[in-house]
Amino acid sequence: MNSPPLNDLTERAREIFRLVVEGYLDSGSPVGSKALAGEGRVNLSPASIRNVLADLEARGLLSAPHTSAGRMPTDTGLRLFVDAMMQVAEPTREERDAIEQRLGEPGPIERALEETSALLSDLSGAAGMVMVPTREPRLAQVSLTALDTHRVLAVLVGEDGQIENRIIALPAEALGTSLEQASNYLTARSAGRTLAEAASAVEEEIASGKSALDEASSDLVRRGLATWSEDAAKRPVMIVRGQANLLDEAALGDIERVRSLLDDLESKQSVASLLERARRAEAMRIFIGSENRLFSLSGSSVIASPYRDREGRVVGVLGVIGPTRLNYARVVPMVDFTARSLGKRIG
Repeated sequence: MNSPPLNDLTERAREIFRLVVEGYLDSGSPVGSKALAGEGRVNLSPASIRNVLADLEARGLLSAPHTSAGRMPTDTGLRLFVDAMMQVAEPTREERDAIEQRLGEPGPIERALEETSALLSDLSGAAGMVMVPTREPRLAQVSLTALDTHRVLAVLVGEDGQIENRIIALPAEALGTSLEQASNYLTARSAGRTLAEAASAVEEEIASGKSALDEASSDLVRRGLATWSEDAAKRPVMIVRGQANLLDEAALGDIERVRSLLDDLESKQSVASLLERARRAEAMRIFIGSENRLFSLSGSSVIASPYRDREGRVVGVLGVIGPTRLNYARVVPMVDFTARSLGKRIG
């Protein structure tokens, strides 16, 4: 979608256009000529303002809903505003501290991703999204500890320092001296490998009879790896939080659009493919309404940013999805700062 250059507009038209867009983004309602003239923000008569509004509408920057005499920005108009006129409002010191504190709490990386999605939703008043890292961490150590006669605690330590654990249910005969043997074997075979690589190597060695493990230890190793592999496969491609924020008072006047948007979010794979475009671009992306075919019916916008590890590699994408009247000036820098904060947490 190509918007007209900003210098094609007179200074008066630019000012009126800016006020209409800002008024719409603030209230969610069309802005009329009487409101612009009555508040003293434009030193023109309502009739002169209407002429400028009509010209902006003819240029495809504004539209006039049938139910209102006011104007609201089109997707093209929003694109011009975001790219050429918007003045971003950087997060305050308190907001930055709150973000870093919530994302800096210890625990599994999945918890940090869940927290990030909820955080973005809280900050934006829309729905927050996080696409989980596509790369698997490499393992450093595996340990198995008996909890009781039928349960074992499996702990995986990644090379990046991340620690995760799972409880494995086992028959009683699998416990005992086989635990130590299985732990040593798993660490030796998994160090420096991803979980998938380790599982493949272990299965090949056990199947060929070269593992030097007794039957109980072999069973323990297989069960442990199977539990972890199954768990990894079930991890969501994308985490979405705050869908209820999309059902605000303004949205209820256009319930079909909201239903379409919620359907889009339910089909996470489609939205994930959109976020993947932001990941490949390695930079902040803003998708506005009909610019993207996925949201042509729901009229929604997406603000998405890649997040990187400490070595600067892109490992995932996070963002916000909501109506096109998002507060772009506030949400864009907030998404950017959250992406950088999550990157520090990833390691």
